[in-house]
Amino acid sequence: MSTVVVKVGGAVAASAVRRVNDLVSRHRVVVVHGAGPQISAEMAGRGLPVEFVEGRRVTSAAALDIVRESLAAVNAELSAAIGPQALSLPEGVLAAIRIPGLGHVGRPLPAAPKPILDALTAGGIPVVAPLAYGPLNVNGDEAAAALAVGLGAERLVFLTDVPGVLVAGEVARAIAADEAERLVGAGAFAGGIVPKLLAAARAARLGVATEIGETAVTA
Repeated sequence: MSTVVVKVGGAVAASAVRRVNDLVSRHRVVVVHGAGPQISAEMAGRGLPVEFVEGRRVTSAAALDIVRESLAAVNAELSAAIGPQALSLPEGVLAAIRIPGLGHVGRPLPAAPKPILDALTAGGIPVVAPLAYGPLNVNGDEAAAALAVGLGAERLVFLTDVPGVLVAGEVARAIAADEAERLVGAGAFAGGIVPKLLAAARAARLGVATEIGETAVTA
């Protein structure tokens, strides 16, 4: 049975369960989730600056506490919604390299962590939060791509609150990795789609069939 990694954005975590359950009937599924809206709201409520650099959240020690709390809450909610097959992994299964200048932030490395492999072998659904050893806050899209490559997944599916990648105002049916990177470099995209598109391009080049909503990202 093939492996599919599903990245669930924090904004759509609750509504993504049906798609995850549909995939489980045909694949081994690993779920990676974010908590971006929840983290930003909590940081603003506590008077902490919300700042991103190339799609990565600048994470101070104070912000890291909020990141951990928010990811743990979304992880528990999503695991409960998926049901008894879910294995909650709120932190500490990913490896990452610290990125200078961003605080407690890292770049995830491709890997096949044992807790995830064990869960898949047992018929479970690992539900992974993007908090690496350190702890280091890692971008959820990059975490999903790194796991997809490390696990040798057949597919990487990004579930978001947008229908796909918008090019010239329309949802693209497909976009090549080179073109995606060219458009990002030219400033055609902004916000959360940037790390998502770059992560998808890297995974596609390394042999993982990748889709963002209705848009296939190809090598």
